[in-house]
Amino acid sequence: MPLPPRPKALQHFRASDLRGVVQLATQATRGVARMAEGVHQSVWGSMGVPGGKTAGTTRGLTGLIYQTVQGVTQLVGSGAEAILGKLQPLLDAADTALPDTPQREAVLAALNGVLGDRLAASGNPLATRLQLRHAGRALDWTRPATLPAKGTVGGKLLVVIHGLCMNDLQWTHTTATGEVRSHATALATLGYTPVYVRYNTGLHTSDNGAALAEELDQLVAHWPVPVSEITVLAHSMGGLVTRSAVQQTRTADPSAPWLKVLKNVIFLGTPHHGAPLERAGNWVDVILGATPYSRPFAKLGQLRSAGITDLRYGFVSPQDWQGRNRFQKGPDRRTPVPLPEGVACYTVAATTASQRSALADRLLGDGLVPLRSALGLHDEAKRNLVFAKPSLCIAYRMNHMELLHRPEVTAQLLAWLTPGAGST
Repeated sequence: MPLPPRPKALQHFRASDLRGVVQLATQATRGVARMAEGVHQSVWGSMGVPGGKTAGTTRGLTGLIYQTVQGVTQLVGSGAEAILGKLQPLLDAADTALPDTPQREAVLAALNGVLGDRLAASGNPLATRLQLRHAGRALDWTRPATLPAKGTVGGKLLVVIHGLCMNDLQWTHTTATGEVRSHATALATLGYTPVYVRYNTGLHTSDNGAALAEELDQLVAHWPVPVSEITVLAHSMGGLVTRSAVQQTRTADPSAPWLKVLKNVIFLGTPHHGAPLERAGNWVDVILGATPYSRPFAKLGQLRSAGITDLRYGFVSPQDWQGRNRFQKGPDRRTPVPLPEGVACYTVAATTASQRSALADRLLGDGLVPLRSALGLHDEAKRNLVFAKPSLCIAYRMNHMELLHRPEVTAQLLAWLTPGAGST
């Protein structure tokens, strides 16, 4: 007997998602309770009433009520988690016939971008694990059946890596007129085989960089044909993750096989020196923490992930964030990481303006990333990234997301990568 159709609102929901949703609901309820108690104690504290044993907590009957709310929430959440944990194999089996939808993957990508570090730390099944994908399937090095057949792929690989809160499916764009646009498909005419990266953009950039390096090692080792070339096409945060992978690998294993075949890296709107929106978010933390009444609400600003706070200055190295409070306002203390030597590096920087100006370069950019940041320019010489002039492209009247599909960008990529036409 066929199962009844799912309600429209649940078409993209899978039974195996229940466990992750329960975890999130439990954490959210406890977080709201802590925030309410913090505001409560801030009011009491202004009248000289002492608080509980730890900062932001109440005492007496009030404290007991908040403790009860926390305890009951945790008990219910733990019980549901235990039950769903035992049922997980059955839930997974119920979902085997359900294809992943672009809508579901987009929601998961956004959730991981905002809360991905917390999801991973709590073992939430909604956390995305970094994986390489080809022809819509994840490549599992322990399962040869997931790898492409030898005669269907080449050894000239295009590794395509997305940006914050996104996933690999969003590299393909369908216009209002039904035209399907894809940089990777266009570059396949030059002999490239596309391999897409899907990853948890809420983790630290350097953590994703290390994971990407490990996967690229496996890619070279297990690809059905010898890998002769790797070209990376990276959008936004993906460019920082790529630079981190190269830098960490060259420090730990300069002779890594994937580094030997890395020929080109193309950055699309990468915030090499950070994005002002994250710095604005950092200011929100400071402002909310300025008074005892608003201080509990600063936790809302601190929900944003490690991946997002890494965008403040464009962190690439683990040393940039280790041992530091990532929500504390401070100067740029990054370890300067130049462009990789021996690799042809290109950058496309977009601006919504019709022409360059000092104001447009610093404030407008593509709506998310300033033009100078995407071009690698910095006032301090040691942080300046030196792109060869023929390897620079400025796209006018274009925003950050349009870099993923605009024909002008595709044409520039083809010009750079066509043998004998690009700069070195």
